[in-house]
Amino acid sequence: MAVATSRSAAVLAQKLQAEGIRNPQVLAAIAHTPRHQFVEAVLAHKAYENTALPIGQGQTISQPYIVARMTELLLQDKAPGKVLEIGTGSGYQTAILARLFSHVCSVERIKALQFQAKRRLQQLDLHNVSMKHGDGWQGWPSKAPFDSIIVTAAPVEVPVALLQQLTEGGRLVIPVGLHDQVLRVYQRNGDDFSSTDIEAVRFVPLVPGALA
Repeated sequence: MAVATSRSAAVLAQKLQAEGIRNPQVLAAIAHTPRHQFVEAVLAHKAYENTALPIGQGQTISQPYIVARMTELLLQDKAPGKVLEIGTGSGYQTAILARLFSHVCSVERIKALQFQAKRRLQQLDLHNVSMKHGDGWQGWPSKAPFDSIIVTAAPVEVPVALLQQLTEGGRLVIPVGLHDQVLRVYQRNGDDFSSTDIEAVRFVPLVPGALA
């Protein structure tokens, strides 16, 4: 089963390369991460398809293309330092980040999802991850500043707290919008922030507050 799983992840990486993902480190991380371990057993047969899947609590595991694309944007022309992830979810995006960045700080507002994600990351021996149960809108001030920030749910407007927690030259990759959402990249230049719209996307809303 392990060999078949490894082959499935490698084939997924090849598909993503064909769809335009170019960063070899990102493709290698996809190829070495068993996505089926991040979904319910009844959905495991769909784990290596390029599609989003439900993970409970009204949340989803993003389609692999979006995971790879957002990670690629974080790494573009940047050294992989400390990254903040808003929305741990299943932990799949977290696992990809953990293979590429020196340290991952991940915030999740739903306690049950955070618990499951932590267990999965431990099973994969990914230990360079700090987790917090809390409100993603606030970021993680005590761990700031961050070289990169990735948000896996969509606010209508970009949380100011996240922009303020970027290092000089730091980059925020975030989906923005209510119905018509766009994937956007912000970069910090002193007290100014430049932004670039990348492509249309569809994410669950970034809801403020934390749930037990």
